[in-house]
This record gives sequence, structure tokens and C-alpha cells, in this order.
Amino acid sequence: MAQFGETVKGYEIPVLNEREVRASAGILLAYIIISVMFAILKQNFVPLKYFIVIFLVDFIIRLFVSPRYAPTLILGRLIVRNQNPEYVGAPQKKFAWYIGLTLAVTMFILSIVMNSFSMITGLICLFCQIFLLFESAFGICLGCIVYHWIYKEKAKYCPGEVCEVNMKQDIQKTSMLQVFILIGFIAFVIAVGILFNSYFVVPSHSLF
Repeated sequence: MAQFGETVKGYEIPVLNEREVRASAGILLAYIIISVMFAILKQNFVPLKYFIVIFLVDFIIRLFVSPRYAPTLILGRLIVRNQNPEYVGAPQKKFAWYIGLTLAVTMFILSIVMNSFSMITGLICLFCQIFLLFESAFGICLGCIVYHWIYKEKAKYCPGEVCEVNMKQDIQKTSMLQVFILIGFIAFVIAVGILFNSYFVVPSHSLF
């Protein structure tokens, strides 16, 4: 339990399974979105307080016991158990999770110990959602990027091999036509909002 990460043959440093990490992030993201919606729409902070406790305990276990015993990572492992593992370096993940732990401790003090809410807690919730979204949806570890900035050393075994110098394959390249389509779609959404907002805001009625 003293080692952070798993020893896998062929890898120079301890690694983690990125698939179960992303699954865990998706689980936490779903819970925090629901909790924040209760807080915003119902002024009910109870689900958010439960989330803070779960998030804090989970990250304490990840960092000070072992990731293999963290409840959400165990659940993530069960969900993706039939998928081939994708190994990522444990050191940068550990640094990223310390950022998460710092946010969790701050939220615990402000929201539970002091039983308060403010712009600070709102911003922390937003940061948590952004970190979890990028991890679960895009496979991008924002904390790992910060790790690279601070330590100035090349992280090993990054998700999608982004740490390696490689050429993009044709399927990864974006043409100017695709860029124009994206810009056009954004303009379309804005136009719909301008033209139809007065119709959309009319309360819906029961069909039956």
C-alpha cells in the first residue's frame, strides 16, 4: 500500500488504468451536477454536502491508502472490467488528485464546518465540474497539465500518448470546411436564441 499505482511489466514507473479513472470521474461528475442543481433550483444543499463528504473521503483513500481501494475507482473498475486497460503514469495523476483533495478540503470547511455558501464555493464547484468533465468526456487531465508546467519534466504514459511526439493521422486532422461548419453551427444556435427565445420561454402545457 506504500506504492502509489500499479507495477505493470513493460512500464518504467507505476501506472493507473485510465479507463477506470475516467469512469470514476464520470460518476462523480453526474453526482455533482445533480447536487448543484438541487442547490441552485431548490436551495437544498443537502445532496451537495453528501457529495463533498464522499469526494473528500474517496480522495483521501486514493492518496493516503491506495487508489485500488478508493470506492469510486472500484466502481469504475467494475464498470469497465471488460475493456482493455489503458495505462497512464501514476505520478502526474497523484499531483492532479492533490489538487482535487485541496478543493475538497476547502469545500468541507466552508460548506459543512461553517455551513455557508458564497462565490468561493460556487467557483470551486465550477472548477470541480470542469476538471471532471475534461477527464471523463475528453480524457484530458487538467491537473496533469499543471504538473508538467510546475515540474518541468516530461510526464510519461499520458492518456492518448499526448506526451509523445507524433504526427496526427488523417482521421485526426481538421479541415477548414469542418471549422467553418462549426462556426456556422454556433451562429445558428445564437440566431435561434435571438429569433425564438420569446416562444421558448412560454411555459409548456400537458399534452393530455
